[in-house]
Amino acid sequence: MDSFTDRVAVVTGGASGIGRALALALAREGARVVLADLDEARMAGVIAEIRAGGGNAIAVMTDVSALDQVHALADRAWAAFGRVHVLCNNAGVAVWGGLEAATHRDWQWVVAVNLWGVIHGLLAFLPRMIAQREGGHIVNTASMAGLIASQGLGIYNTTKYAVVGLSETLAKDLKAYDIGVSVLCPMLVDTRIHESERNPPEALRNPEGWARPEPIELMGRTLTAEEVATQVIAAIRKNQLYVITHPEGLEPLRRRFQRMEQAILGEP
Repeated sequence: MDSFTDRVAVVTGGASGIGRALALALAREGARVVLADLDEARMAGVIAEIRAGGGNAIAVMTDVSALDQVHALADRAWAAFGRVHVLCNNAGVAVWGGLEAATHRDWQWVVAVNLWGVIHGLLAFLPRMIAQREGGHIVNTASMAGLIASQGLGIYNTTKYAVVGLSETLAKDLKAYDIGVSVLCPMLVDTRIHESERNPPEALRNPEGWARPEPIELMGRTLTAEEVATQVIAAIRKNQLYVITHPEGLEPLRRRFQRMEQAILGEP
């Protein structure tokens, strides 16, 4: 995608963190933005920032775990702007602790947002994007935790590995339609992901008194969301599949694939 001018971009999880930074960056590049999130107050702040900079944006309160709400988001996007060219399936949550301590509610909630949220975005938007015959790009937010497993992040790892595999296949499936795919795999970013548990639906909250393990310490430096958004914009321009934001992730990735090679060769 050479230019974002007059293109329409949808960003889920757009009220804060990477989503907010993506929305602002896309607006600066000339895109009209549709923001989706559960936090209406923060979304209003992002919309105000975009409009103050001369951009055009709307906000739609959306729970990405609910397919009907994502279809409603798509309806609003097409009603407001007539088309969509960039879809950023960015909404995500995390819970901490070993898999031996994970509850069924933990699994339901994180899978519903991190994996089904992406799937719902594709179901609601892709058919219309293809029918437009104007090309486009899809960005799915995964994580370095979708490429390298981290102890204490098992549910999150599961969903993000799935998003990586989905994105790799999607890139092949959509070539014929001139729709590119990028999968964002950051390490530490200055976001509110550690505050995820402010948002679960009442039915999926763990019982009162249930003790959540403390977040684990992850490797790597912390990037700003704005730095990550800059890399995503560049990846869309280049139709780059992997957006791996931290160079320090290279060595763990090498070790992982070396272990696979050793297993194939029968080496200890």
